[in-house]
Amino acid sequence: MENFVFLAVLFAAACHAGWNALIKVRLDPLSTTTLISLGAAAVALLFIPFVGVPAWAAWPWLIASVIIHLFYFASLIESYRTGDLGQVYPIARGSAPLMTAAATTIFVGELLSPLGWGGIVALVAGVFLLSARGGRDLASIDRRAVGFALFTAVTICAYSVVDGIGGRLSNNPNAYSLWLFAGIAVVMLPYALFRDGRDVIPAMQKYWRRGFVGGALQLLSYGIAIWAMTVAPIAIVATLRETSVLFGAVIAVVVLKEPLRALRIVAALLIVCGLVLIRLQ
Repeated sequence: MENFVFLAVLFAAACHAGWNALIKVRLDPLSTTTLISLGAAAVALLFIPFVGVPAWAAWPWLIASVIIHLFYFASLIESYRTGDLGQVYPIARGSAPLMTAAATTIFVGELLSPLGWGGIVALVAGVFLLSARGGRDLASIDRRAVGFALFTAVTICAYSVVDGIGGRLSNNPNAYSLWLFAGIAVVMLPYALFRDGRDVIPAMQKYWRRGFVGGALQLLSYGIAIWAMTVAPIAIVATLRETSVLFGAVIAVVVLKEPLRALRIVAALLIVCGLVLIRLQ
């Protein structure tokens, strides 16, 4: 992986952490997710006239990704409603890179070196350690929440592989990303209305500015990732995206003044070791 691609994906991870921190508003998970989706779509519609349309070969993959993202958001929302963030997040985000690496090895034929696999394992271990703080005792894990979290990991793996292939076939990954986010909003708003009725719209109106900015960061973050997957192994890019957890921890310590615990330091070192191994592979 070239230095520019490596740094670009890390920047995308920082954007991912940024929009997650920005959108911490007093809304339920469904309203928050829908708000961000609409914000990303609004930004996408501004740029679509300038980038055109992805190649026709990419459209089946793009449509499949829109559907997968709907299941991803629905599963993530249900997991947050039934379980603690400290349990759900590490299971969903930590399991996905390993699933993606296995899937791309089997179905895409992308073979990683031992250094690459070592980097993925080290980074995932850091994600688990960094994310798992503050959850309920492991003995009281909610099986329903864990089930939704694992299904969320499967959907993350699925859309990563699908978008990696779709972006490559599009001949225009920027257009692919913009049309993808426009499509996600098309399915998310009806889903939100179906789940929570029309009350979901007034709840979002108060925070529309944050939704717009957060949506722009989300679009930029995943748009960079889709482009990176056209020039680098999908599994490596998908794993590097999870460094957003590290950037989130930095925001928590520096901006929110949360304590710098020993566990965070160990987790950060694991993630850095994983980054070094991935860069060397």
